[in-house]
Amino acid sequence: MAAPGGQQSPENMPMPDMKGMWTMLIMMMMIMVLYWIDGSEHVIGNVLNYVFQFLDFDGKWPVVTLMLAGMIMVVISTVIRTLMMDTIAQQKSQAYSSAFNKELRQARLDNNTYKLKKLMDMQPMVMAKTMETSNKMMKAMPVTMIIVIPMFLWVRYFVDVTLSGMSMISVPWSMISAGAGVDLHASYVLPAWILIYSLISIPIGQIVMRLVRTYQFKRRLAELESGVDLEEVA
Repeated sequence: MAAPGGQQSPENMPMPDMKGMWTMLIMMMMIMVLYWIDGSEHVIGNVLNYVFQFLDFDGKWPVVTLMLAGMIMVVISTVIRTLMMDTIAQQKSQAYSSAFNKELRQARLDNNTYKLKKLMDMQPMVMAKTMETSNKMMKAMPVTMIIVIPMFLWVRYFVDVTLSGMSMISVPWSMISAGAGVDLHASYVLPAWILIYSLISIPIGQIVMRLVRTYQFKRRLAELESGVDLEEVA
């Protein structure tokens, strides 16, 4: 039964779709299985090297290799993920949720019990919308993993095999010329090569995502402006 004001009662709120959670769990299991299959012999990485060996430069410029591998992985996966999602709807959902939480905090600070009760009645609906957006984001994960997992396994092969015995590299905070450097096989909670690979990939991913979203927003604005013009002419 609908609640007053046309809102759905909490009992009738749609339950969160668990497909997204299962998708993430399955993908994590696949990563673990592929990592196990690859093993210390780099079975998968050795095969992938026939595809990506043009990036290794015979191990002469490992930082360049990591940068190019990170750029390829992030650009392709980010573009696919962003294009598969409704960016406009995602931004609307985030803005709606942010405004709701702001009003809820203010009602608690003001001790406005009437407003607080109304907002608490609306909370299941807001949570359902947020969960719906999250589930749509999860649906893009299997496609992006097709790009991420092979590239990750090849980079592991590159570091362990191609750079075997010459894994010291210069980074801005530790230069080999100054008698230091970073060993890609060293471990700092995570292996150094994963940390450096992530350090390169994450900023590139954010830049690409913003560029794609800007393009989508501009295209949507152009469509809206075109629609207004057509209505005025009609």
